[in-house]
Amino acid sequence: MTHFQLSSIASALFSTLSHSQHAGARWALLADAKLSQTQLEDALNQCFSGDWGYRELTPCGQAYGWLVSGASDAKLDAHKLNGLGLALEVVELDANWPKLSEPGLLLMDMDSTAITIECIDELAALAGVGEAVASVTAAAMRGELDFEQSLRARVAKLEGASTDYIDQLCAELPLMPGIEAMVARLKAHGWKLAVVSGGFMPFVEQLKKQVGLDDAMANTLDMAEGKLLGSVSGVVVDAEYKATQLSGLCQRWGIEPTQSIAIGDGANDIQMIQAAQLGVAYHAKPKLVEAANASVARLGLDSLPLLLEAANLAFAPQSN
Repeated sequence: MTHFQLSSIASALFSTLSHSQHAGARWALLADAKLSQTQLEDALNQCFSGDWGYRELTPCGQAYGWLVSGASDAKLDAHKLNGLGLALEVVELDANWPKLSEPGLLLMDMDSTAITIECIDELAALAGVGEAVASVTAAAMRGELDFEQSLRARVAKLEGASTDYIDQLCAELPLMPGIEAMVARLKAHGWKLAVVSGGFMPFVEQLKKQVGLDDAMANTLDMAEGKLLGSVSGVVVDAEYKATQLSGLCQRWGIEPTQSIAIGDGANDIQMIQAAQLGVAYHAKPKLVEAANASVARLGLDSLPLLLEAANLAFAPQSN
């Protein structure tokens, strides 16, 4: 297996690829550390069947990436590539994904997607009912329980807890690595970003303020006299609600549905993921991975802009 050299034959092939924009097979290789040219080319020689070429993507935060392309019958052995110890994530690309360079909408789940925790579990731990609530949360995320019923059951266990716990969690909200770099890169290209969560409004409002989101939606916790009442008010943010918000936000901001992305990690995000032009399973449960167009298992959110850049680049070779 060899990579393309700048011979007359290869130049002709690259010309053909460039004119057809996205001909052939294409992948994004993503990492949280930059690989040397030797490391990357050695890896591709071992794991690619057929001739290949690559180009480096624009780094974002701590994320680095490369567009790799070959003929339509080319194969990249992702399993073998992962076994080389380079900590690469491999994503097969689709030219129909949204364009980074045009305004779009990114709609995210919050817990375990935009932040590293499940807020209701942390709230329950502070209130002394952590184990009981966490077990219900895990079953709901796996799609084993009706979301609304499980939400109301978990919130009921919080009755009497101090609202000071909410303030404490908001003050220490742990962001998912890469979210700030991702937001900055997308906003630089005119994108709108929002979060829709099966969690609670105080936390999404804090996230919106902290990273500069354009909108935030979640459930309303009932509170009185400094205590949680063990209930929620209004419409419950379930899977159907999340999917509806995707189309609603596109309409509100005048964004083409083909420029929409949804990101989540659990079963409650499946409808939203499937409604978007690009649905990304992020550090996700198996059911969501099966439903998504792409999956990121280990890297930070700063890897997302590289996926968009790679998906819409006409192929160009890396010369030596």
